[in-house]
Amino acid sequence: MDIAEYRRRGKEMVDYIADYLESIENRDVYPNVEPGYLRKLIPELAPEEPETYEEIMKDVERIIMPGVTHWHSPYFYAYFPAASSFPGMLADMLCCAIGCIGFSWAASPACTEMETVMLDWLGKMLNLPEEFLAGTKGQGGGVIQGTASEATLVSLLGARSKALKRLKAEHPSLSEAEILNKLVAYTSEQAHSSVERAGLIGGVQMKKLPTDEKFAVQASALMEAIKTDKAAGLIPFYFCATLGTTPSCAFDNLLETGPICNSEHIWMHIDAAYAGSAFICPEFRPLLNGVEFADSFNFNPHKWLLVNFDCSAMWVKKRTDIIGAFKMDPLYLQHDHQESGLVTDYRHWQIPLGRRFRSLKLWFVFRIYGKKGLQEHIRKQVKLAHEFENLVLQDDRFEICAEVIMGLVCFRLKGSNELNENLLKMINISRKIHLVPCHLAGAFVLRLAVCARTTDSKHIHLAWKTISEMATELLGKQPQ
Repeated sequence: MDIAEYRRRGKEMVDYIADYLESIENRDVYPNVEPGYLRKLIPELAPEEPETYEEIMKDVERIIMPGVTHWHSPYFYAYFPAASSFPGMLADMLCCAIGCIGFSWAASPACTEMETVMLDWLGKMLNLPEEFLAGTKGQGGGVIQGTASEATLVSLLGARSKALKRLKAEHPSLSEAEILNKLVAYTSEQAHSSVERAGLIGGVQMKKLPTDEKFAVQASALMEAIKTDKAAGLIPFYFCATLGTTPSCAFDNLLETGPICNSEHIWMHIDAAYAGSAFICPEFRPLLNGVEFADSFNFNPHKWLLVNFDCSAMWVKKRTDIIGAFKMDPLYLQHDHQESGLVTDYRHWQIPLGRRFRSLKLWFVFRIYGKKGLQEHIRKQVKLAHEFENLVLQDDRFEICAEVIMGLVCFRLKGSNELNENLLKMINISRKIHLVPCHLAGAFVLRLAVCARTTDSKHIHLAWKTISEMATELLGKQPQ
């Protein structure tokens, strides 16, 4: 493909994508295929001779689209949102074209400097404490990770490195292996599975703390765990608090757990993967109060801030804590400006070496929408969630299972877990809408998350109509 054909095909692809998104709600939101369907539709070997672009695009519809779950359909209510916007897509195109691998300032100065400035922009939109911003002289700063899972792992490894250095200085007779064997980390029983996985990868014990009636971790639970573990000779060193848990969008108590972490030399990381976007709205910002006690904070603009995947924003108070855990400086990666004080080499802030020019997406989206436009998007989806909540509350057969704070509604039919499992199966088999479940206090609960940028009131009402009709059908089959 030469540049002339690329111009033509690129314009065709933009039209194809626009047509796809414009008509996406006409497609079944969930695919009707069985495992292994795709292997049967493609040859066993890659082609020996070139094939035409037209053939490839025909196969996109024949092979790919039948197996796609359409995350950007207004009938997709599963998991949490995967953000998407036209400015974000255009920025991704430019990112691919530039194609730099910005592991250091010298590898592409614009890539590095734009990321530092965009994370400062975003931090100021969230009203983060000054310590988290890089500015020109700050000790903290932001970095774009691939996912919140990566941010959690990076924070845990940074905390582990910091704890090892401190404890080795305090107890020179202890070996690193002895210290590692005693380290213990904490998180909520409602935390995302990636937090537990970070403990596995980091080689430390990760203990789950019980939650209250609102599914949030309180200071008493953390303090009790610390006392018990210290009495057993263990060393508490890390606590991952969650703002907006995956099952129910619950919020751990930062104002009470934060001071405990600070006094006990425990690194507090805040995972606000979904909910963090909403903190740009003044009415939701109080939910972030207590962030001043944290050592690191993360949320995903690629969930709810109209920035396409992947773009997970992470801030640290002291970047040396992270750099100290990851810094490797072979000669071939060194450059003349790395000790200038004005340069950030992000290879020291992350697990992989290579990285894309992801900050372009933030720059495009922030400038096209403005802070007010992004706030309007958040508020609209929260309003739609409350609209769905009101529909549920008007039906005596159903109950709401957790407070609706943002764009997630947890609900269920009054009755057994089996009844609700069957309802969910009926809903997803219909392929009109797509939901996923969770467990809350032992109950099987259905989650409806307002996800797509284009979801509107009519889609919410159709979703409720589908759920209500299937509940009527299901209950009609129950023995009297």
